[in-house]
Amino acid sequence: MKNTSPVRVAVIGCGGAARDYHIRRTLQGFPEVEIVVVSDPSVSSYETAASIFEEFGKAPPPNETDLSKLLRDYGPHLDVAAIATPHALHLSQTTACLEAGLDVLLEKPMVLNSAQARELIEVRDRTGKLVVIAFDGGLSPFIRIAADMVQSGQIGILRSVNAFVWQDWFKGQIGTWRQNPDISGGGFMFDTGAHMLNSVADIVGEPFTEVIAWVDNLNTSVDIQATIMARLASGAIVTMNGCGDTGVAGCESEIRLFGTEGILRTGIWGEFLEQMGPQESEFHPVSVSRPQSTWGTFLAVRNRQMPNPCPPEIGLRMALLWEAILESSANNGRAVQLSLGSLNI
Repeated sequence: MKNTSPVRVAVIGCGGAARDYHIRRTLQGFPEVEIVVVSDPSVSSYETAASIFEEFGKAPPPNETDLSKLLRDYGPHLDVAAIATPHALHLSQTTACLEAGLDVLLEKPMVLNSAQARELIEVRDRTGKLVVIAFDGGLSPFIRIAADMVQSGQIGILRSVNAFVWQDWFKGQIGTWRQNPDISGGGFMFDTGAHMLNSVADIVGEPFTEVIAWVDNLNTSVDIQATIMARLASGAIVTMNGCGDTGVAGCESEIRLFGTEGILRTGIWGEFLEQMGPQESEFHPVSVSRPQSTWGTFLAVRNRQMPNPCPPEIGLRMALLWEAILESSANNGRAVQLSLGSLNI
């Protein structure tokens, strides 16, 4: 018999990401998800979130700003926490929710550094609860197919990867926590750019062994643009470029993977996937058998219908890569060697 019990959720953080990706989208497409309570210290953020519930004809859930009290009062009536708060809060809040017996859907980037990533993995293992990192790319069926094609040799031997992302990020984030490095852990490359770093690493499916990078804050407190060159364990070469001060509205990205038997093209969020094979002169789309949806994938993982594509180990991989990028840049682009065993817990 199909389980018809609702999935009872606490949404931690009511900022733009929470409102767009966790509140609006669950109200639109997931009637089995019941948002029981939210938590945000900002009255204006809560009021904006409450208006979305009213838009769908639902009473807004209560706002309990104290997470400890929320977990004490509501914990027995919850199944899941969706955490979409400033990055520096992720470790403590995820730990508290896991220890309260909740599964967690955690916004990216998972934590600030590799030490925190290892600590979160320990908590996940100790509690036995589920943690899914909400990387759009990692949860996208297009990225999953691209990873399968590359790692199974369907485009031959991987020779090189080229990726870019640009956005008019700097001006739009002036005065927000995203430009406070103590809270955010980084700037454009650790925010929007994190999707590029993660999706590239996800698709290639092998360790980075050498990283060279130049990161420029452009006289601000956080990174605004960067160029990264890297070598994979197989010898394939990767280049990634990000610019967060374009002066042009919008955001664009692309990842191209070049193999000896074909080329793949996708976006850093896994919005599409195209392929060009031997003797072909144009890309053609690769189809998927399931829709792209962060919450749909999370629920499928939670229901044991598919393996977790974005476990905390993804966050550790991302943290190690970010640390190597910062170390290389701090030393004027000196090559940083990464141990093949660095991902071991």
